[in-house]
Amino acid sequence: MSTTHTPLLSADPFTLLRPRRKVTGISAILLPFTADKRIDWSNFAAHVGRTAAAGITPAVNMDTGYVHLLDDATRGEALRLARATLGSGELVAGACVVDAPGAAFDEAAYGRQLDMIAAVGATPVIFPSFGLTAGSDADMIARTRALAGRCERFIGFELSTEFVPSGRVLGLDAYAELMQIPNCIGAKHSSLSRRLEWQRLALRDRVRPEFHVFTGNDLAIDMVRYGSDWLLGLSTAAPEAFARRDHWWAAGDSRCDELDDALQALGDFAFRRPVPAYKHSMAQALHLKGLIASDEPHPQSPRRPGSDREIIATILERIDGAMQSC
Repeated sequence: MSTTHTPLLSADPFTLLRPRRKVTGISAILLPFTADKRIDWSNFAAHVGRTAAAGITPAVNMDTGYVHLLDDATRGEALRLARATLGSGELVAGACVVDAPGAAFDEAAYGRQLDMIAAVGATPVIFPSFGLTAGSDADMIARTRALAGRCERFIGFELSTEFVPSGRVLGLDAYAELMQIPNCIGAKHSSLSRRLEWQRLALRDRVRPEFHVFTGNDLAIDMVRYGSDWLLGLSTAAPEAFARRDHWWAAGDSRCDELDDALQALGDFAFRRPVPAYKHSMAQALHLKGLIASDEPHPQSPRRPGSDREIIATILERIDGAMQSC
């Protein structure tokens, strides 16, 4: 059923604050590489396991996992290994179609991705493509509805072109339409704009309170205080710290503030332009922590300078200190 809403030009964040709220977290899993540029599957599986053990739902084949650069065989192996690692545990995965500007919407290609994800019992995140996002907001919503008919439930995705050229952020009326799709349980919002996310939270609270606004704003991870949940790439560097922050927030523990500040320092540094190079920053962080064998990114992904490692090491020490505070 179509519902028209007057766009909110602003939303008062103070009315959205949700103290002591239980937060739902989903962490995009980095796909690590060895020094000779091969996928490090053993450390991938270990990272999936650590994330779940921290109480955070792992998400594979996301941007943090270089999904746009992987073939179907590699995506399938990531799904298989993640499911084998988690047993019956909750799993989220990206449904990504890579196309070119001007391409037609390829529903069949999305269907194949959704089928792969369904085969391991995971919840899909429908990635934007040029074919999906072309035309008007109404066109994109109609295509999304078609994909909704191919899966039990799914997570939508608004993505800034800062991340990928095929990204799109919907108008607020179209976002209201997305919320009306019954098996859309939520949507990842990666505009990197607090203002746009606050508008979505205000609309969500009015229209469908159980709908999850999953913040993808790695430059404002405290959006959880206003009612957002989260699906982030930054969290891959420290899922245990994100879990501790969320626990402290739900408990009304003021230690949440310093830990959030420390995590945000890593986000501010890692997600500077060019934003896609954050994946190398995440690899540097995990390598510095001794959790992966190499800080190599995907060979086709942008790199950060080696001098970043010293700064990241300092921020990681700050995060550890905030976690251990009494």
